[in-house]
Amino acid sequence: MRRTSFEGWPCSIARTADLLGDGWTLLVLREVFYGESRFDGFVASLGIARNTLDERLRRLVEAGVLERRPYQDQPVRVDYVPTERGRDLFGVLAALNAWGDRWLAGEEGTPVTVRHDRCGSEAGARVVCAGCGEDLRADDVTVRPGPGYPAGLLADPAVRRRFDLPEPSAP
Repeated sequence: MRRTSFEGWPCSIARTADLLGDGWTLLVLREVFYGESRFDGFVASLGIARNTLDERLRRLVEAGVLERRPYQDQPVRVDYVPTERGRDLFGVLAALNAWGDRWLAGEEGTPVTVRHDRCGSEAGARVVCAGCGEDLRADDVTVRPGPGYPAGLLADPAVRRRFDLPEPSAP
């Protein structure tokens, strides 16, 4: 069965979900941030089927999230290392981890902690306003169409209601 692609949707969440939206992809990225970089290491740590891993790594490389760096010539073997684009996903995984720690951790506590090396403190992900630094909460924001939103969709009354836009003036 083919999955629906969200790659062309006018929504950054949909586009990101199209690339990262399955559990194996997120777990491969988790392993990368935990220091794993080799195919056999991913198989061993995750118990993932080799063909599934191959497909996930291929997609991440094609998307510019990971790059292949050869470490052996005969036979060719590569490390999978995050690019700048890939390293930028750390905050996303940290936020997922923080949410899971808050809502899904068992009585025994959080399974993994993250220590901030610069200050030595246990770190926790927060999403804050770039302007004032306050924590962002769904009740405190208004979602508006940005410059990349397709102009043709803005004529749709349902889209206008979603973004609380005024009806266009009659000519």
